[in-house]
Amino acid sequence: MAVHHVMAMRSIFLITVRVVIFVAAAAAANAAEVKLLSAEVMKPALADLAGVFERSNGHKLMISYDSAGRVKTRIEGGEAADVAIIQKPVVEALSEQGKIARGSAVTLARSGVAVAVPKGAPRPDLSTVDALKRSLLAAKTIAYPDPTRGAASGILFRSVIERLGIAREVNAKAKLMKGTFVEFVAEDEAEIAVTQPMELLAVPSYDVVGWLPDELQDYKNFTWAAAVTANASEPIAAKALVQFLSSPTAAQVLKKRGMEPGQ
Repeated sequence: MAVHHVMAMRSIFLITVRVVIFVAAAAAANAAEVKLLSAEVMKPALADLAGVFERSNGHKLMISYDSAGRVKTRIEGGEAADVAIIQKPVVEALSEQGKIARGSAVTLARSGVAVAVPKGAPRPDLSTVDALKRSLLAAKTIAYPDPTRGAASGILFRSVIERLGIAREVNAKAKLMKGTFVEFVAEDEAEIAVTQPMELLAVPSYDVVGWLPDELQDYKNFTWAAAVTANASEPIAAKALVQFLSSPTAAQVLKKRGMEPGQ
């Protein structure tokens, strides 16, 4: 009986090992490399979320960042990608062009343009449009994203200073960011920095003062969405990524990083 018992236990063990190997092989076979093309403003949030997605879904996430304008151009040009993150109105337009899979888009969060100063520095008055105008004129240096790169924040801020009639004065002392705010402060500094809160909060040496006044914001064009591209090579994994990015887990990270989820 003892011999039979040992043999039976050995058989069960071997079967269990085979099942484990089979399950692991099946999981590996179903794993995919998902290519995400994202506006660079999302970099801090995606740095928090990428590992969570990979561990929970078994897929490998490959992310390419660029300005919002260049993401749009790259998708229009048919660049190979599975998922894109860009402004919601742009996603809708690309869907009409057949570049984004219809019905695949989800709204992630709403953002806007804010102002930050180095820690300990005087905080400019942003309470009204006139107060903002005075603060911008009084600042010695102002950093904002280069609008010629297609940076959404830079394009909006350029329109703001033009609307206020102070474009010449501001641009005379402006330092245009050629990449993210994190990259800018690694090499330079400014008395006032203007971009989206997610970028500002990623730099511990600066304090966020607040948002530009509501009447100067463009919340519609600062509502971000994720969608599966029409030419996705991994559409199933791409859909899983989009679903994950619209999950409560992702919403918590987006809120912590300075956006308002699900707007």
